[in-house]
Amino acid sequence: PEAEILDMKVEFLETRRNNTFSRRLINLVEQKLGLKEQVMLLLNRRGFSSFVACRTCGERVNCVNCAVTLTYHRRDKRLLCHYCNYAERVPNTCPACGSEHLYFMGTGAEKVEDELHQAFPTARIARMDRDTITSKRHYEQILQGFREGHYDILVGTQMIAKGHDMPNVTLVGIVNADLGLGVPDFRAAERTFQLLTQAAGRAGRGQTPGQVIIQTINPDHYSIRFAAAQNYSLFYEKEIQFRRHLRYPPFAALANIVVRSAQAEDALLKAGELANLLNPPPRELKILGPAEAPVPRLRQEFRQQLLLKSSSRKLLGETLLRLRQHALDQKWSPTALVIDVDPLSLL
Repeated sequence: PEAEILDMKVEFLETRRNNTFSRRLINLVEQKLGLKEQVMLLLNRRGFSSFVACRTCGERVNCVNCAVTLTYHRRDKRLLCHYCNYAERVPNTCPACGSEHLYFMGTGAEKVEDELHQAFPTARIARMDRDTITSKRHYEQILQGFREGHYDILVGTQMIAKGHDMPNVTLVGIVNADLGLGVPDFRAAERTFQLLTQAAGRAGRGQTPGQVIIQTINPDHYSIRFAAAQNYSLFYEKEIQFRRHLRYPPFAALANIVVRSAQAEDALLKAGELANLLNPPPRELKILGPAEAPVPRLRQEFRQQLLLKSSSRKLLGETLLRLRQHALDQKWSPTALVIDVDPLSLL
């Protein structure tokens, strides 16, 4: 498909409005609907709004179990934690200061669907994400309905991006290509490239050529540029330079060590014990941390993190055995130490 990158910073400067959809994307959707062709729109974020905040004091509504904000789900009229599934009703006033001036920030797939209904009131729209798909049968029913032409637009998270062959889809819109780039993980650019490439591949699988619109505020980021060009080789060359320079896989073996405790001070002390045990580290071993995990509190447990990188997998294994033995000798709780070798995620 022919891909086009749209800089949403320029869109804002020209319209003075923080719109979810660019004018170009709206025009193309209108054009495709007029031609009886189908559209897929991807936004890899659930819910209606990312969080609720107070305009008076700035307080955000957080999960009681995790150090994250609650996501607003309008259909269910509730705030939900996407980590532990804690839910509560939307407050009428700020829990911190009692102000009635609450506002909803950010955009999720549910809001995209809502705005599409407003922009195209006659269009038949379906949404696919973890909030709408309740079973494998329901998942297949929506896909089959879209394939048979019962829907004009399919909106969803990453579950709509992979593997689907819809010959009448001639336009794919990536609403916000930057979401994955802000994740504190060395694979962030790789995952963004994968998702954009897979989503773009849904367009133009039939006789009619496909178009892809990638909305972003980072139009020069290499993962976005090379995904738009469908050029894996150039992406690989750029990404492998970073991996080599910073000694990340495949140039080093990696292990993520997470220390968990119901008490913040206890987690910090235990992580410090492990760091002291490894000090000074062997030359082939590099230790990052200890530091708070990207999500410092999860399911009522505080989390400290150490990241171990080694050019020797044998040395890394021996080091991890020392850490595990220390936890056993000190009679730590069985869940206090989590060792993840070759971690798929650093969250």
